[in-house]
Amino acid sequence: MTNKHRHAGIPRWIALPAACAVLFLLVPFIALLVRIDWVQFPHLFTQALGSQALALSLRTCLASTLACIIVGVPLVCARARDVWWSRVLRSMVTLPMVLPPVVAGLALLITWGRRGLIGAYLQIFGINIAFTTLAVIMAQTFVSLPFFVSSLEGALRTRGFKEERVASALGASPSRTLWSVTLPLMIPALVSSTALAFSRALGEFG
Repeated sequence: MTNKHRHAGIPRWIALPAACAVLFLLVPFIALLVRIDWVQFPHLFTQALGSQALALSLRTCLASTLACIIVGVPLVCARARDVWWSRVLRSMVTLPMVLPPVVAGLALLITWGRRGLIGAYLQIFGINIAFTTLAVIMAQTFVSLPFFVSSLEGALRTRGFKEERVASALGASPSRTLWSVTLPLMIPALVSSTALAFSRALGEFG
């Protein structure tokens, strides 16, 4: 029993590459903290420009995160099922995750810009999206939604659908199963996925 317990852990040599990974991620943050002028740091937030930028970033991040929840949860429920079209949908949704930021920005611009695929028609009705707060929210949603969906779907598929099958066998409709079984069980994963989407949107604000 003692020998089994002794060899149940990880090999000691793994500690070295793991420590290198931690240092690789941590040292840049330490360098950033060392370089910051902490005397002037509070003054940046008291300036009008700094406070306006902070307020705008928080508003847009909250709006884009809410948009991710509203459209992302139904997408996860549709995508998590093991059917052929869900695999195609999974590839399409995760595409923005692998796009370079410049390519993603260009794609949004030629879609929603004044001369874009959809933006040109919106201009007819006097609707201008490019270079507005709405454009910021849409860009943040575009890059954070795949992270939200992938994280939530992974948790949902790991949990399985045994409870939903039981509810269906007992005569519950799909809608009642969704509201009474799926969504309550999804709350812990939903919280972590929402935090991930918010942080990704905040990082995209620039």
